[in-house]
Amino acid sequence: MYQNQVLRNTVKNHLLDQIQKGELKVGKTINLAALSRKIGVSVTPIREALSQLEQARIIKAIPNRGFVVSQLTRKEAKNLYETIAELEVMALENSVFSEEDVQSLRLHQLKLQQSHTFMTRLKVRFQFHQLLVHKCSNTVLLQILDDLKARLLFYEQGYGQDASFYENVDNQNESIVRAIEDDNLPTAALILKMNWMVVLEYIDRQMSA
Repeated sequence: MYQNQVLRNTVKNHLLDQIQKGELKVGKTINLAALSRKIGVSVTPIREALSQLEQARIIKAIPNRGFVVSQLTRKEAKNLYETIAELEVMALENSVFSEEDVQSLRLHQLKLQQSHTFMTRLKVRFQFHQLLVHKCSNTVLLQILDDLKARLLFYEQGYGQDASFYENVDNQNESIVRAIEDDNLPTAALILKMNWMVVLEYIDRQMSA
């Protein structure tokens, strides 16, 4: 059983890495045989891993076609951003930050300023949000956040490539870090929620254009 779990995680990590790199596209059917050859894992744990990703709503099973990356919709985008915002606020409000944690946040804020490509900036921005919540002890909440953000990546890769917009949004991170330094988590949470809502408004405009 442990070996099966290891193999499933290998498949999931490979697919999540493809999502982060923008290599797994919306509408693309996942070829089980090709995936098996590429990562050296049998089809059975691949099917199990894909079923888990389907439960997380990252992909969708379609009869006679297999597993496919679902199409993007404005309704799903709204649900995703609003849910992630609420869960991150919950995790942040139940966290205790050390000076080292704040330094890590500031380091990632600096990396954002130095990121010159869209994919690099997107990766570092998600890492920043990961650092904001990683001290939360509720592991179920954190797993749900990870699954939701994996799906969210498709929206930002597809509709969020305006670098100037994200420069403005990411400037809010400085205010979040400053509030955490002042031990003012309610203010940090308020700015954090606003941060996600601003991105949602932008993505919604892009999708409706």
